[in-house]
Amino acid sequence: MTNRDIQKILISEDELDTVVTRLAAEIDRDYSGSDKRLVLLCILKGSIVFMGDLMKKINVPVEIDCMRVSSYGNGTSSGGSVNIILDVMRSDINTCDFLIVEDIIDSGRTLAYLTGYLMNKGARSVKTCTLLDKPSRRAVDFTPDYIGIEIPDEFVVGYGLDYAERYRELPFVGILKPEVYKDSDE
Repeated sequence: MTNRDIQKILISEDELDTVVTRLAAEIDRDYSGSDKRLVLLCILKGSIVFMGDLMKKINVPVEIDCMRVSSYGNGTSSGGSVNIILDVMRSDINTCDFLIVEDIIDSGRTLAYLTGYLMNKGARSVKTCTLLDKPSRRAVDFTPDYIGIEIPDEFVVGYGLDYAERYRELPFVGILKPEVYKDSDE
């Protein structure tokens, strides 16, 4: 059972539902009645659970697409560079209004990079939505357009977030016990 590795539940299943509902309402408010062509861009793998729940609660028409990027060096801290593993391959990118859906923002490097990258590829507009935000870890000047919950500087897993591909299936966001990952940082 993976729950024994959880030090504390930080955000319960019910709290997550409330946050996702609020974010969907904010997105509906901003995109309702507009000529925008909203494309939710899931950043794999961690954001897939969040985006799945989010798109079910959004009432305006949406399309979906995915990118896979890597910015973690050793499993618990950001390496500082962004590597695109799976890119958006669309011939209609100039008609798309992308909303990048991310599970968590630490340094801000990934979303800052991807926002510029998509604009340089010709996107009509790019906004960002994160479930979890750790502004205390910000290494670049970046503020997401939609923020679910600001969290403390703890290593969290669950609801799609992982450590070494584990814990994604947990229905809550929990703080991982340091002894589970401390050896990988050394």
